[in-house]
Amino acid sequence: MISRRIFLKNGGLALVSLGFAPAFLARTVAAADARRRVLITIFQRGAVDGLNMIVPFGERAYYSARPSLAIAAPGRSQDAAVDLDGFFGLHPRLAPLKPLFEARQMAIVHACGSPDGTRSHFDAQDYMETATPGVKSTQDGWLNRYLHAREHQAATPFRAVALAPQLPRSLQGLEPALAIGQISQFGIRAAGTGDMVQSSFESQYAAAADSVLHSTGREAFDAVRMLKNANLGQYTPANGADYPRSAFGEALRQIAQLVKADVGLEVAFAESGNWDHHVNEGAAVGLLATRLDDLARGITALVRDLGDRMQDVVVLTMSEFGRAVVENGNRGTDHGHGNAMMIIGGPVRGGKVYGRWPGLAPEQRYDGRDLAVTTDFRSVFAEVVRGHLGLTDTRPVFPGFTAQTSLGFL
Repeated sequence: MISRRIFLKNGGLALVSLGFAPAFLARTVAAADARRRVLITIFQRGAVDGLNMIVPFGERAYYSARPSLAIAAPGRSQDAAVDLDGFFGLHPRLAPLKPLFEARQMAIVHACGSPDGTRSHFDAQDYMETATPGVKSTQDGWLNRYLHAREHQAATPFRAVALAPQLPRSLQGLEPALAIGQISQFGIRAAGTGDMVQSSFESQYAAAADSVLHSTGREAFDAVRMLKNANLGQYTPANGADYPRSAFGEALRQIAQLVKADVGLEVAFAESGNWDHHVNEGAAVGLLATRLDDLARGITALVRDLGDRMQDVVVLTMSEFGRAVVENGNRGTDHGHGNAMMIIGGPVRGGKVYGRWPGLAPEQRYDGRDLAVTTDFRSVFAEVVRGHLGLTDTRPVFPGFTAQTSLGFL
């Protein structure tokens, strides 16, 4: 039988063979008319410094541990933290997100992360994307397991899309998912060649005697036309949205295009890199500040661009682990443990920092050096899957994990 896996190669859709899997493509185009709930996941690869991203300015130990890297408390300087609740604040470069927090469309979970204590980027990212911390043998990702648990007849080939050069671990598995570098170059390529499939190939299906194969072949081309008819190459962001001119900003702009094109998008993935700042991290300005500026401008542009559609959208940020509490001798931070995640969208019960804060005093730290984890990252994932995407039983998505009491942000 023909494989159901679909992947992108050289900017175009590559099918494993010139045939199609009827069980999959028979569910291709039916969902374009109905608006559906969308989850957009953003992976901050490299382990963002969550303590300087979501600043615990009410914690005295934070300032004693970071004499050159700490972000000033609100009101102390021009580049001070942006107050959220009297204890936590945003890094000043995340100030564009403050209106979302005030509108209760943004929630934060602090001191969250993996129960596994690895400080290996590779292992920690793998554990987070498979949602099986400590288990290296897991073959599929948590987002793909969700897709399998909620498989439905209205699914299209664009149900799960990563705006990335290759399919991330979180979307790998039994269910079809796409990795698209540029949606303007989206098309169907014959396996083993670089040639775009044109009308001659379509004619072969038109002449097929098998009515089911005829239908699914036609639907495959209809799916490609879904993007072409949306005229995505001429896309102009709405409401004055201005995406940063970066790979991350471009990925979010294209996700907004797919959402508004009504092609059946349900799960989207984007990533932001270069968060591993062992040297010269900077405080209110510097390497971290530059990355946070890109992150904030990208997310705020996405929210502005989608407008009312954000009522159906949740954006979830994550990073494999945090940074050590104490700055190192190179004015940077080393690999740590606990971190912060952001959840943004219309359905979110925002305006609050969720999770139990463990404190930063030496005796309160994990291994005497890191922010302790008080919320398993799978609890955050499970609440999004259950509260936003509507999957009541999350056990197939998070094997071996019994979700804690709901955090309450959805």
